[in-house]
Amino acid sequence: MSAAPESTSAGAATATAATAPTASAATATAAGAGAPAATAVTTAATTAATTGAATAERAESRKPVILAVDDDPQVLRAVRRDLRSAYGDRYRVLGASSAADALKILDSLDERGHDPALFLVDQRMPDVTGVEFLLEAVSRFPDARRVLLTAYAETDAAITAINRVRLDYYLLKPWDPPHERLFPVLDDLLSDWLATYRPAYDGIIVAGHLVSPGTHAVRDFFTRNGQPFRFLNVERDPEALTLIAAQPDAALPLVRFPDGAVLSAPTDTELAQRLGLATTASRPHYECVIVGAGPAGLAAGVYAASEGLSTLMLDSRAPGGQAGTSSLIENYLGFPSGLSGGDLTRRATIQASRFGAEILHPVEVVSLTRDDPAKILTLADGTEISAETVLLATGVSYNRLQAPGAERFEGAGLYYGAATTESSACISQHVYIVGGANSAGQAAVHFAKYAAKVTVLVRAESLDASMSRYLIDEIERTPNIEVKVRTTVVALDGGEHLERLTLHDADTGENIEVPARFMFTFIGARPHTDWLSGVVERDEYGFVLTGSDLIANGGELPAEWSLERAPYPLETSVPGVFAAGDVRAHSVKRVASGVGEGAMAVSLIHRYRSMG
Repeated sequence: MSAAPESTSAGAATATAATAPTASAATATAAGAGAPAATAVTTAATTAATTGAATAERAESRKPVILAVDDDPQVLRAVRRDLRSAYGDRYRVLGASSAADALKILDSLDERGHDPALFLVDQRMPDVTGVEFLLEAVSRFPDARRVLLTAYAETDAAITAINRVRLDYYLLKPWDPPHERLFPVLDDLLSDWLATYRPAYDGIIVAGHLVSPGTHAVRDFFTRNGQPFRFLNVERDPEALTLIAAQPDAALPLVRFPDGAVLSAPTDTELAQRLGLATTASRPHYECVIVGAGPAGLAAGVYAASEGLSTLMLDSRAPGGQAGTSSLIENYLGFPSGLSGGDLTRRATIQASRFGAEILHPVEVVSLTRDDPAKILTLADGTEISAETVLLATGVSYNRLQAPGAERFEGAGLYYGAATTESSACISQHVYIVGGANSAGQAAVHFAKYAAKVTVLVRAESLDASMSRYLIDEIERTPNIEVKVRTTVVALDGGEHLERLTLHDADTGENIEVPARFMFTFIGARPHTDWLSGVVERDEYGFVLTGSDLIANGGELPAEWSLERAPYPLETSVPGVFAAGDVRAHSVKRVASGVGEGAMAVSLIHRYRSMG
């Protein structure tokens, strides 16, 4: 079934509405003296009905599209019925009984500039398989979500589709009851699509130099906080020049908001205030305060709030941590097609908020003091927050590159972490990735979609010891990625932004200078724990010691430990203060383990509150 019958039905309804009053007008005219008044009233009614129908039709046409494709008429009717019942108020549900009809619909959508949000496609069709159709469909609309309907015997085809078209999900037929087996899946996929959907733009505009620390900081803030914006390059965009002309003395970057307000070189705090982000706690005391909103902190926030604890989460920049900048996490349990760090962060943040957790950001914690049994957290603005228990989940940052020029070009060509906000700037460029762990591999695969070439620089002899096999395989399959082993960066140079790198080849002993505008580093890790000095025990690298790691070789507890019992697992040298995730000494540096530790910490917090 194609979209034509649906359009025809809408047109028929409009025609009927227009035709019926015309007949009434004729009848009224024949009535004699009262005819003119009756005719005027009827004509007005006709105009109103026609205008209303046209407005409704325009509103319907502007809705994003869900396209169902199945050659079985009965199945197609059932799919469209279920989709319309759940999503008809927000999406236009179209159906096609063949791949050929479906492609015609896509042609029409493309011509009119309409956006498909989701394809729901049967695998077993006579002319073209579902996978083959999706290959063509995603080449035209790469952002649409993809779901394959399969029979039990076709799961191999679904797994193949995951690799060939980045299938988001496959559903086994039948899917009854839909509220359990269909709608939850589509709700998640459509939510993901909406998070990145960019209709005709009338939102925030950032105008600045393409490569500059200030511009990067603003773009990164908006990206991490899931705030859409449009970037204008002041070196070539006329609209940017117009904006600058209206603010002749303002420093770049400029940020213009939909109401016309303009900020010049704004700080994170100024942007947060303008966006209405919560930065003030609603109460003076909480049963659980979580410092850091990466995977460990978010997981703890979900569990603590869902189990009835008054919960406050604090993050110095934005939820997500290092994982939040990852372009694609492919080995996280339950997501066979992978999910981005931004998607994971958004879902977890919504979940924690739904259970009642407060999330404040950007809010920096500068000290922790004991006021037994309470703990006092002091924020950068001087505000003090009291807590019964505290979870430290501040994560880590990548080590700064120790090479001449590194400090000078930070944010102006040199970036620590994925910095996916710079993806569009890297189009047709040569991008360098420094590091050999999973985060570096994920970044290489991501930037290869934009850059002409990606070079991964690894100090070791190979990637095998530090990177997951699936990423190594993907790098080897990507033609525009090369890996240089036993190679390090020894210098950076340029003018206002990075222009050249000096690389050292350990095998030959030679230094080679290469042109470069973009380099992303993923080496080492340093914890955010300086503010805990003298309060909780840390190892020589600054990672927080917990549980059995606190007991010295002689079996003695730390001098500041005030209880007769030994510290619980994940508990620090201060009773009631716990640590989870990357900030904890000897933790496994993986997203899943951070989530697990965050959940485990809440269980230990309950034990502490009940038993001391």
